[in-house]
Amino acid sequence: MRTFLAVAALALFSSACEQAAPPASDRAPTPAGPAPAASVPADGDGQEVQASADWRDVATSEDASRLGRLDQAWRMARAEADRNFAGEVEALGPLVDPNAGQAGRLQPPPGVYRCRSIKLGSNSPGGLGYLEYPFFRCTVELTPGGDLILTKTTGSQRTRGLLYPDTDRRLVFIGAQAWGSQESGYPAYGQMPERDQIGLLERIGSRRWRLVLPWPKQESKLEILELIG
Repeated sequence: MRTFLAVAALALFSSACEQAAPPASDRAPTPAGPAPAASVPADGDGQEVQASADWRDVATSEDASRLGRLDQAWRMARAEADRNFAGEVEALGPLVDPNAGQAGRLQPPPGVYRCRSIKLGSNSPGGLGYLEYPFFRCTVELTPGGDLILTKTTGSQRTRGLLYPDTDRRLVFIGAQAWGSQESGYPAYGQMPERDQIGLLERIGSRRWRLVLPWPKQESKLEILELIG
């Protein structure tokens, strides 16, 4: 099966708040060449989803290392955020609980979602240890080839990428970011390494998911994208 490697967007970040931008145009996923198909469990609506590549064959070694240090990112980011924003962090509940991922029904059904970003820790001295953004718009698409594409379509940091099977509690996200309202499309993963993203998608409720991005290349130690259907 041919993977349609759609990739995700990240937009220029203002230090205090993310500004809404018009939805990016729907750009077709970038083909990545044929790869052996791997079955993914049926989603909540009973529709079988197929993924057509192993994420390890797609991710760069640098990004795979980021994912391998997820536990460290959780520990350091939470500790830094708790220093001055303990109340705000505690109020997020399971969203910031490293062990909140639930087994089964991992694939968010295709459709439109409310989504918001939470950033914990800082990757530079003197940076803010906690940032919380308002809700924006995300979508999940099912390609004709059976792949799931997650896209954050509004905001100054926009993301688009594919979801790959991994374990019974998580999917792996690989994508890239678009920055600012002037960009209407999304770069391909690997095309602009500073825009590349890798993370884990976990279900934390009946219609609630989170995308956890460890060691992102801008601003924070850990970024969480919450999706509510």
